[in-house]
Amino acid sequence: GQIGSAFKLMKVAGAYWRGDSNNEMLTRIYGTAWASQADLDNYLTMLEEAEKRDHRKLGREMDLFHFQEEGPGVVFWHSKGWRMFQNLVNYMRRRLDVQGYEEVNAPQILDKALWETSGHWGWYKEHMFVTETEDDRVFAIKPMNCPGHVQIFKHGLKSYRDLPVKYAEFGSVHRYEPSGALHGLMRVRGFTQDDAHVFCTEEQMASECMRINDLILSTYADFGFEEITVKLSTRPEKRIGSDEDWDHAEQVMGEVLEQIKTESEGKITTEINPGEGAFYGPKFEYVLRDAIGRDWQCGTTQVDFTLPERFGAFYIDRDSEKKQPVMIHRAICGSMERFLGILIENYAGHMPLWFAPVQVVVATITQDADAYGEQVAAKLKKAGLQVITDFRNEKINYKVREHSLAKVPVIPVCGNREAEEGTVNVRRLGSRDQTSMTLDEVTAALVDEATPPDVRRANAL
Repeated sequence: GQIGSAFKLMKVAGAYWRGDSNNEMLTRIYGTAWASQADLDNYLTMLEEAEKRDHRKLGREMDLFHFQEEGPGVVFWHSKGWRMFQNLVNYMRRRLDVQGYEEVNAPQILDKALWETSGHWGWYKEHMFVTETEDDRVFAIKPMNCPGHVQIFKHGLKSYRDLPVKYAEFGSVHRYEPSGALHGLMRVRGFTQDDAHVFCTEEQMASECMRINDLILSTYADFGFEEITVKLSTRPEKRIGSDEDWDHAEQVMGEVLEQIKTESEGKITTEINPGEGAFYGPKFEYVLRDAIGRDWQCGTTQVDFTLPERFGAFYIDRDSEKKQPVMIHRAICGSMERFLGILIENYAGHMPLWFAPVQVVVATITQDADAYGEQVAAKLKKAGLQVITDFRNEKINYKVREHSLAKVPVIPVCGNREAEEGTVNVRRLGSRDQTSMTLDEVTAALVDEATPPDVRRANAL
């Protein structure tokens, strides 16, 4: 066929024939083609904007994290970046506490026998980091948290009255990815899952999936993501478990998908994704759209009849008989590192005040105002804000420019006049406006703005 005029050659690169360096070097030409010039222009604008928002670039400018050759695919978190990571953990922990989750922690390294029982050894071994001890025992660093949570569920007899049991873990996992596939926080080898597993009865399965759905959607809304697609991924060719179990799970999740669509009143897009389920069960995939129109698959909800059966997990039902629970795997962020990368790019580094790693920098114009600057910083810190000071002997415009590049949301400026009047001159990231406020006024305003959305809702009850 032919392509029209709405195309653009993007770059040229060298490549060996069939990836073999012994073969001839060829020239690879990259291009993009669209139905119309307007579509092409929109795409090129999006690429330009994406480059400005690249989390790797912003991560350097904001001093959040770095990568280096000795640790391919693992993150070196700096102080500010780790504080933002902990902001996400603390937010998620508050949400889970309200929902009745119990936070647990399973071992990092487990004998391969456990991974054989779970099925991961047969289906996932090529992505696992494996080691052998002197006594010939083979261990693997966990790529997933689910087998460990089944062991915790099995520890102690459970009754149907105890169900649903909800275990949550901010679990550190490691998966081998080819070096060429690694990409900043978006594709790593070591990451943290906001993982949870709900053990419930078959009768509870649909309602628990809906509760998880509500939690996922409200979490995304708190971070400003409103355009969401929920996809039901059905049985893949490579799978474990009986067709009967798959039929039942897909039927229930199909009904839940319809309920999600109905209750959202058309605000949520729903789709079927044939053959893309996990090897142990069908799943919902939650895809969110960011500020420049890119789609990111983040959350998942997966129904599993197989893993409890493989490990012999059971509860005692109403008839005093042993019965196998349904296991629902769920993640909201997915990889927390990747979710932070998405947030950095979505906000272009302009994090909302409640989530910013450094919320306020108190900067002085002259050294004569340093004592007052200390007073301002102390009051803001006492109110619970993340505050640093900049009393360097530099021009105030230089200080403001430097902290703006680091994406600090609020810079109260103090000079001799402010010290005399008990005020500060407030400068906001992305704005040239300057607002004079009393110390009490700015403290009250920033404390209110820095209140996380979930805490604000709880306070309103």
